[in-house]
Amino acid sequence: MSERAALLKGIRVWLAFFVVCLVLSGVTAFPLVHELRWAEEVLRSLGAPDHLPGLMEWIERVRNGLDTADADHPFLLYGTDWLAFAHLVIAVVFLGPYRDPVRNVWVVEFGLIACAGVVPLALICGPIRGIPFWWSVIDMAFGVFGAVPLHVVRKKIKRLEALAEAAVPAGAAAPAP
Repeated sequence: MSERAALLKGIRVWLAFFVVCLVLSGVTAFPLVHELRWAEEVLRSLGAPDHLPGLMEWIERVRNGLDTADADHPFLLYGTDWLAFAHLVIAVVFLGPYRDPVRNVWVVEFGLIACAGVVPLALICGPIRGIPFWWSVIDMAFGVFGAVPLHVVRKKIKRLEALAEAAVPAGAAAPAP
């Protein structure tokens, strides 16, 4: 396998992984009320109230809030439907770099900027909304862990771009990737 083919394969594998994570993150935002009830049941069956009382108090508080919103103000949950939809739309955008990584490197760079933006958002909005700091750390981890595959992809795209430029004689047009 040529270096170009290996780079392209690596880019596509990492992008596919990132897109799957985005889609899963989006799809799981639709059934929040049911998911949280299920998570609370699982945590109780594992003995979490005895070992992690703070976590259980938070889960109960969030579940109560979602139950109330679902029963009395279901339109509030429409906001999380839009959040889910945004994840799915953003995942589609990453088809551009999957098809033509060099030309669409900007999508990967946009994704890195978005991942970096998760940290200040969690640090600013978390306290304003009464989110426990440890939960904000979990939220920030999504940005950090999301940036890892995108950083790897960007490095591979830049190597692919350099490879294409080195293969082109001076004054000639670069071949399409």
